[in-house]
Amino acid sequence: MPPLVPIQLVSRAVQQVWRTPQQLSATRGLLEIIRSSSSAAKPAATSPSQQPGGEITSTPIPEITDAFPHLQTHDSIHQFSLEQPEEFWGRLARSRLEWQKDFQVVTEHDMVNSVFKWFPDGQLNVSVNCVDRHARCHPDRVALLWEKDEPGQEERVTYRELQELMCRMGNVLLDCGVKRGDRVALYLPVSPMAVAAMLACARIGAVHSVVFAGFSAEALASRIQDAGAETVITMDQAVRGGKLIELKQVVDAAVAKCPSVRQVLVGRRTGSQIKMGPKDICLEQALSHASPVCPPAVQNAEDLLFLLYTSGSTGSPKGVAHTTAGYLLYAATTHKHVFDYRDGDVFGCVADIGWITGHSYVVYGPLANGATSLLYESTPTYPDPGRYWETVARLGLTHFYCAPTALRLLLRYGDEWVLNHDRSTLRVLGCVGEPLNNEAWHWFHGVVGGKRCDLTDTWWQTETGGVMISPRPSAPGAPINAGMPMRPMFGVQPVLCSASGQVVEGRDVDGALCIGSIWPGISRTVYGDHKRYVDTYFAPFPGYYFSGDGAHRDEEGFYHITGRMDDVINVTGHRLGTAEVEDAMTAHTDVSETAVVGFPHPVKGEAVFAFIVLKEELESTQENIISELKKLVRSQIAGYAVPDDILVCPGLPKTRSGKIMRRILRQVAAGKSDDLGDISTLADPSIVQTIIDMYNTQHTRSQVHGHARE
Repeated sequence: MPPLVPIQLVSRAVQQVWRTPQQLSATRGLLEIIRSSSSAAKPAATSPSQQPGGEITSTPIPEITDAFPHLQTHDSIHQFSLEQPEEFWGRLARSRLEWQKDFQVVTEHDMVNSVFKWFPDGQLNVSVNCVDRHARCHPDRVALLWEKDEPGQEERVTYRELQELMCRMGNVLLDCGVKRGDRVALYLPVSPMAVAAMLACARIGAVHSVVFAGFSAEALASRIQDAGAETVITMDQAVRGGKLIELKQVVDAAVAKCPSVRQVLVGRRTGSQIKMGPKDICLEQALSHASPVCPPAVQNAEDLLFLLYTSGSTGSPKGVAHTTAGYLLYAATTHKHVFDYRDGDVFGCVADIGWITGHSYVVYGPLANGATSLLYESTPTYPDPGRYWETVARLGLTHFYCAPTALRLLLRYGDEWVLNHDRSTLRVLGCVGEPLNNEAWHWFHGVVGGKRCDLTDTWWQTETGGVMISPRPSAPGAPINAGMPMRPMFGVQPVLCSASGQVVEGRDVDGALCIGSIWPGISRTVYGDHKRYVDTYFAPFPGYYFSGDGAHRDEEGFYHITGRMDDVINVTGHRLGTAEVEDAMTAHTDVSETAVVGFPHPVKGEAVFAFIVLKEELESTQENIISELKKLVRSQIAGYAVPDDILVCPGLPKTRSGKIMRRILRQVAAGKSDDLGDISTLADPSIVQTIIDMYNTQHTRSQVHGHARE
């Protein structure tokens, strides 16, 4: 581990006492002495030299390199961002954001109570930064490319049009009595109306809480109640994969459980006949009467921007709270440098706006940078498995950012669905959500990208606000290794910690993935429960943000995510990351997807259970595949990692964002399928019973043949 960690702890301690720039500057001499002595004790950086074109890092960052010409390598810029965060983020904030009131203080943190503030005396409005300033300079530039469920029906919304829709929506909310700080629940399909609603909340100083338009009424109600939302915005129906989703019916059932809700704004997606109640307001009618001019509210940098509910280990959703300026700066900066965004690019992220990826890399990051951003309403396989690539060709996407689960699904259908479409406009590929296994990485890079696109396999979380570890930014042309995010973002210092809480030094080591720095995009609290925020993210490893994930730092110093810490299996005293076993098994030519969990074993403590999904056309029998998989795991990892049980099933239980619900699979593997909890939020709840039935059949058969588990 570089000697930066203790330096940062000193810097943090200083920041807890000295809050103003003048007070901080008085301490810099002391910090420089410490840094100098630390630098003398470590070897010089070995970054690639400056490229012939004159660039130092993969995406130029002139605010820093012009002001500090002694920074001649990417590594030196990254180190500077860690050692002088006030200079680094302060310069980017003034250069890349438009402020209503300039700030004098960059950071003001209280590490003891886990309270973090960025630019606390500054003021800005997010909607001005995402829309108004671009509407002034490029009014006819396309802001949103709405790719509807049916191919060939896309709509384009310019920055001028988005500004008008946003302002009308803001005035509708004001007319409904929505005030600054009020929470507004959005239950909407991916559409320009949804983006306008998010931005309209920011416009008037309200706080939006987007709930994925597919959650059950019970899940929606719990989020409305926790946020204390009095206003809900929805539509009649959603359209996805050729199917209709009755949004208004779900909202009606949810609102019946939420007496705090005063009004429901109902828009039209399909124009179907729906029941309107006393709390319901026709959104289109209200918009038609609203003024297209809505002055932006004056917002403090630390005012709440949005709440986004994410699953907790206890099953109770957490309302992750993000504030205004820090989040926007981090979303915009990561969008530019992780994906090498350039003016004129057509940025394609297919995430739903109900998830943090949709917030940061469909809405806020791209729009803050004045980009053209894709709104993707459909599924990966509608009307056929070539839909993604047909969309790339038709819309001329330069970037394509998706989830590993989609790639593994499409890989099953063969290469022709990709090769039938022109993908020459693509320059950067991206992946997010879960570790990307090697086979899917090489297919994405080689078949989809033709081995000519950078593939940014990103690691980050709802709580981090933006990408934390990714192959880019880096030195220009630096190598990208398959199946790992590799390098930390500017301002991010990964730290590996042991179970005892000690920092794990050196390379080729494993540990709990923590962050030893504070970055602008960090969430500020769990809404209404700051103790839960502290207990979840800062109490496990005092002084560090704990991600909940495990990681491996390899011989080159790059990072590989090994999976959730609660997805670590202890087999005969060996700690085994489930992602490692999954990666080995998905390398088999007949395996499309796999999920590995642990189950109790009287001798080993825990044993390994693998649920696998096979491809459509098999090259071998299931019996041979299972035998080969066990040999594969034994050869690639170790004998103790070989699954005791392998169950072939038609699919895996996933949330609508594509994450595999391993909690359910652990219960099935342990023979406790009668206690699975709420499964209504799964994309396909029926798959759970199918897996249980197959498990029971296989387990009964093994007992009959004398092969029951010990």
